[in-house]
This record gives sequence, C-alpha cells and structure tokens, in this order.
Amino acid sequence: MKKRVLVTGMGIISAAGDNLTENFDSLHQARTGIGKAVHFRSRYADQLPFGECRPGNEMLKAWLGLEQSRGYTRTCLLASAAFEEAVRHAGLAPELISSPDTAFISASTVGGMCLTDQLYHDANLRSEGSEYLEAYGAAAHTMRLIERYRITGFTDTVNTACSSSANAILLGARLIASGRARRAIVGGVDSLAKYTVNGFNALKILSEEPCKPFDEFRDGLNLGEGAAYLVLEAEEDAASKTTYAEICGYGNSNDAFHPSAMSAEGTGAILSMQQAVRTAGIGFDEVSYVNAHGTGTPNNDEVELFALKSVFEKVPPFSSTKSYTGHTLGAAGAVEAIFSILSIMHSKLFPCLHLTRPIHEAPQPVAVLTSGVAVNYVLSNSFGFGGNCTSLLIGRVQQPVA
Repeated sequence: MKKRVLVTGMGIISAAGDNLTENFDSLHQARTGIGKAVHFRSRYADQLPFGECRPGNEMLKAWLGLEQSRGYTRTCLLASAAFEEAVRHAGLAPELISSPDTAFISASTVGGMCLTDQLYHDANLRSEGSEYLEAYGAAAHTMRLIERYRITGFTDTVNTACSSSANAILLGARLIASGRARRAIVGGVDSLAKYTVNGFNALKILSEEPCKPFDEFRDGLNLGEGAAYLVLEAEEDAASKTTYAEICGYGNSNDAFHPSAMSAEGTGAILSMQQAVRTAGIGFDEVSYVNAHGTGTPNNDEVELFALKSVFEKVPPFSSTKSYTGHTLGAAGAVEAIFSILSIMHSKLFPCLHLTRPIHEAPQPVAVLTSGVAVNYVLSNSFGFGGNCTSLLIGRVQQPVA
C-alpha cells in the first residue's frame, strides 16, 4: 500500500531571507531580494542585478560553528545553513538523522565550481593545491553533510539543471511511499558563480533589471543563489508531529527538444503537470494555485502559458516567485516547494513582482497579494535545461481516513 508522505520540517536561505520566517515575510510584504551583489566578484557584479544571499562566508561559518573549517565553499555553507534549519524545524534528533532508514537526497548544478577562478588555477597546476581540491564536484556539499551528521541511509545528489531539487523531492517522496525509507531530507543548493553567470550571459538571457515574469516586456532572468531542504516523513512516523503539507503527486518528463530552450508545443511541461495531478488522484479543477517556473525569459513564459492552457480547462491562479529570489538553478525546485507550502499554510497567493503589462491575450498571473483564499493543492513547476521538466503536487494535510 502506498504510504502518505508528509512534510514535517523546512529550512531555507535565499535572497528573500536568511531563514523560513524571513522568506515568508518577504513574500507577504511583496519585497524582492534582487539587487546589487555584494559578495559575488565578477565584471558583471556592477552591471546586472542578482538574487544574492545576505550573509558572507565568514558570517555563515560563524552561524554554523565552522570558523576553523577548511574546504567549505559557499555552496557547502548555504546548504549547511538550510539543512540545519530543516532538521531543527522537524525536531529530528541526531540518531534519527543518522538512522539507516533516513534518506538524504540533495541537488546542485554548479556545486563547488562557484570557486571558478580557484578551480581554473588548481586544474591547470597554477597552484600548489588549494584546500578546495575535493570540493568542486556537484556532490561535495552532500558529502560534507553526510560526514557532519553521520548519515548512513540512502544518499544521492541530483543534477538535472533547474529541475534538480524538484527531482530530489520526487525521489525522496517515492522512497517513502514505497516503504524503502521512513523519512527523507530532500532539497538543493546553488551559489552565484562566474561559471554560470558567464554561461547565461552568453545565451543573452540575463536581464539588466529585476526580472518580470509573464510581462509583455520581459527580457530575461536574474541569477540567484540559495538553499532549501524539506524533511519528509511517512504518515505513521509523523503521527505525533506538526505537519505542514503533503507531497501528493509528482511528474517528470523530457521534451528532448533543445539544450537550453523549451519546445513551442510544451510537450515536457504538459506531461509533467498531467502526471503530477494524476498521481495525486485529484481532478485538474481541484488545483488551487500554480507556482510557475516563470523565469522571465521570452521562451519560457510563453511556452509555460501554452502548457497551462493545454492542461487546464480553466487555468488556476498562477505566479512566479523567482521575482523575489532570482533563479536559484538547482535550488529552485525546493525553494519554490517551500513557498508553495507557505501559500497553503497561510491561505495566501503571492504575486509576480515588477509586473506592468501582462502578456497580451493570455491568462493573467496573480498581480497583488491575495489573502484568505482556500489553497488546498499547489502545482509547483520546475523546468530544466535539456528539457527535463518536473512538477510537484503539494496538498494541505487532510485528516486520515477512519
């Protein structure tokens, strides 16, 4: 029998706030975290806006008690901050974190390559070997957390571009639903890096202004950084705990169209949304809100709108919360899953920011904070380069059937 998967803890750090409370406050106040980067060193730091997390590396080390640590990249530090909040929020004792039936699945795209210049020097033997030699891989932050918390259960690191941490959540939920794990800590992290900024700049999709998803005059995205983790537990293990939402359904597909663009037909996006709703066992008309992928690029927003119109007879309220954080790449799926849960918990729909003129002759996104609405099911979309599309169906916790 398929087990219900409940969310018992959350942790997050993003440009919108250093923790769960601050992120919700920014959403509630319609306040963006996108602006001038302070810690990121690049020729583009003065030219482009970014969604940079407020604390510097030394502050993060002090928070985490890692002042004497070596080899911790910014990616490792951001992941540690969000992971620690998540397990504390869930009340997970150390012995449960390290239990063999606790899975840990993380995600990242840039990993330790946030130290782009140092990597170049180390790889080309222009240094004597820095403290970061073992930290450049996408899984380096995962290994740090495994070591620190003595994790012994199933572990994995996912890299499917911008859908990475959504797929980490999907995998963790499936492990629990099938009885292969009792709990799973799932999410992802990415930090700003020359590696990714230069790459996205070469694609000509970085905006010189704060991004405006689903706007007629949108001209690109803003890169951001952050980390987010959710603690998922089987229903019987969460019986005496506070639960915040249920992972009801999920879908993953690939339109196999282009390395960095979605097909005009939205094949992957349509299939992932349909699978998520159907595996949840609800009707399409029961979806209360869609947290859209909504990057603010001409291609993404147009195709996602087409896909939404194809899936839903009447498109539910939708918006993109990337206008608060920037596009956090491998962390985006988990960041936006948490934002979706906050929408359910507080009965609020968070608006697109910077919206001046919605796309002509298309469904209109949420433009102002909407409170007091029944948000029972949220569909959260994460669409990655290479066409990897993932949708999560997150629901309000229903009482168990007698």
